This record gives sequence, C-alpha cells and structure tokens, in this order.
Amino acid sequence: MSARPIYTLVDTPAAFRDAAGALALGRGPFAVDTERASSFRYGDRAFLVQVHRRGAGTFLIAPEGHRDAVQQAFAPVLNGTEWIIHAAGEDLRSLAHLGLHPGILFDTELASRIAGFDRPNLAAMVERFVGVELEKGHGHEDWSRTPLPVSWQDYAALDVEYLNELAEALAEYLDANGKLGWALQEFNHLVRSYSLTPRPKKAWRDMKGLSALRDGSGLQVARELWRAREQLGQERDISPGRLLSNRDLVDIARAKPTSPRELATAVGRTNLPPRDAREWLTVVEHALAADPSTWPPRHAPQSNAAPPKSRWERHYPQSWAMLQTCREGIAHRAAELQMQPEVLLAPATLREAVWVAPDTGPAWDTHQAALALQHAGARAWQVEFAAPILADAHGQMVTAV
Repeated sequence: MSARPIYTLVDTPAAFRDAAGALALGRGPFAVDTERASSFRYGDRAFLVQVHRRGAGTFLIAPEGHRDAVQQAFAPVLNGTEWIIHAAGEDLRSLAHLGLHPGILFDTELASRIAGFDRPNLAAMVERFVGVELEKGHGHEDWSRTPLPVSWQDYAALDVEYLNELAEALAEYLDANGKLGWALQEFNHLVRSYSLTPRPKKAWRDMKGLSALRDGSGLQVARELWRAREQLGQERDISPGRLLSNRDLVDIARAKPTSPRELATAVGRTNLPPRDAREWLTVVEHALAADPSTWPPRHAPQSNAAPPKSRWERHYPQSWAMLQTCREGIAHRAAELQMQPEVLLAPATLREAVWVAPDTGPAWDTHQAALALQHAGARAWQVEFAAPILADAHGQMVTAV
C-alpha cells in the first residue's frame, strides 16, 4: 500500500503564484491530472488540477472562482513543456479551458494499451511497473464540493505521484518491443485533437432512442426539450442529465403529456419538483405550437459521413461486406501486434475509410487505401498496417459485384 502523499493545496491567486514558482524550479516533465464534476455540474471544467514535478513536489490546484488567475500563474511555467497524463483526452480539454496546453505529451494509459496490457488503469499499471498499490474509490465523487475531504485530496495526489516512474518504465518497454514510435504519433495526435481543437458541440440528434419517434411532432418536442435542458443546466450549473436523462426526453417526446401526472407517468418518476414539471410541460406546449415548417426533418441532413449500421447494411450490402472483411483483418493483425483492434485503428476511422470506397471500378491499390485512411484521420503507423487490409477487401468487393 502506498504511503500517505505529501502535497500542497492551493486555492488563491497568491498561492498559485507561489506554487508556479516552485514548479518552475523543479526538473523534468510535469505529471498532470484533473478531477471534474461533469455528473454533477454543467460542462466538464476541472475543479482540481494536480501537478507533480521532481524537485518541486505535488500541488493540488483548486481553480474555481479564480480561473483567470490559474492561467496567469501556471501558463508561463506549464505551457509548451512535456506533460505526463494517464488517459489524457478529457483532461486536456479541461486544461485547455484554463489556458494550459502541453508541448509534448506522454499518455501512460494509451501507452499501456499500445504495449498490449489488458488492464491499463492507473492502479494496475503502477502496481505492475512501480510496485506500489494505490488507494481507490474516489474517482466519481463530486469534486466541486468544498472543502474537499482529506481522503479525496490524498487520492488525487497519488494520481500524479508515480506517473514519472510509470512513464519511464513504459517508454523502455515500448522501445524494447518496437512500439515507441507508434505511441509518440498517438500522443501528438491527442495534443492536436484535445488540447488545440475546440470540443465538438453537443447535438440533440446524438440522443439514443430518437428512431422511436415516428413523426415530426415527436422530434420537435425532443429537440426543444433538449435545448431547454441545456439552458436550464447552464443557468443552475447542474449536469443536464441530473435534470432529465436523454431517455426521459425521448419518453416525454413520445407521450406529449399535457398534465403533471402524464409527465410523471412518461418518465416513471413521481418526485419531479412541481416547478420543474410546469417548466417541462410549457416546453412541450410551446414546441407543439410552433409553425410545423420549423420542425426538424425526420432524418438529419445528408452528409458524407458513414450512415448508421441498419441503413448501411440494408442499402449498401457490398460496402457493408467490405467493412466486415476489414474488421476481421484488423482484428487479426492487432492480435499479431498484441493490442486491441481499436488501438490499431479506431472503428470510426475504419468506417469512414470504407464508406468512401467505390463499389465498382478498379480495385484500390495500397496507396489509394492509404489516402482514404489518412483522410479519415489514421496516423502513419496505423496506415502502414491497415492500408493493405483495406486494399485487399476492396478488391474482393469489386470482384464480387
């Protein structure tokens, strides 16, 4: 079991400046993590930022109420430097909101998956490579709570205390197995995609279950409920899902209730506050009163993106068969490389590359398959392994037509 960590909690602009000064005098990469409260609060902002650096120690930074001061103090020290994060994606987005961006990244979770480990969580990897058993149990807490319990602070500090040792061990392991170059490409991609690119906007059509709404009025109600929930969540600083779940929105849109009792029946809840029930019913009423010409169409506007599974399989069977052949090929090659198929090539990337393949005409060569993969976002090392698989599958498809 790990010893209780030593750290400093900083939550004022003056303390931020002192912590930044101490970190600047340390050596080597910065081990970084964040704790968020997206299940409780609106958005995905960080309520705690943990930073550890050799020679400087560990600092727990509480930014709420002083977010501009966090950027002013820490950006000159942290930005453009080397960071180590475990499962960096959402952390990078939250840190970008604070104006903090790495120059070089080492993601120990992604490194573990590329290395081929089945349990890439931080506790398992630290125990394997560092020989320390970490405390568990606070990852899903409401980190917007103040003051933070000491046990939570200890947990947060341990999340960064051993990242330097873990990163060094994983880099050595990857290098010995010829995979370090692949990992570095993935880390660079993470920085571009999550730290330097704005978060994609949420869309109401991403809700599951919309296909159950068979008419335009149901979709209209679902869209307006989603918009109202987003606005209300932002105003109250509450996670929208804590107001009503996506399933609740779809069920209300299907039922189109006109009374609090009908609303409660639709969502299967009798504990909705009366004020909230009235607000949701007003949204339904106004949605249905709107000019039908402004209602959303049954299907989303056409795009060049790959269609949903059911439509792809039903309307484009040859292309769908090519996708299945590619999936099998990717899975086989990934097993040879001792990693999961989604590490070798993300399913979404594969779908986009296959979707643009013509179902007639000359078979793709490896170069054409590589261009499709690159356009879909695959990295060079992934293209090297996946392009021959796509080219072969495309050849099978056009031959069978």
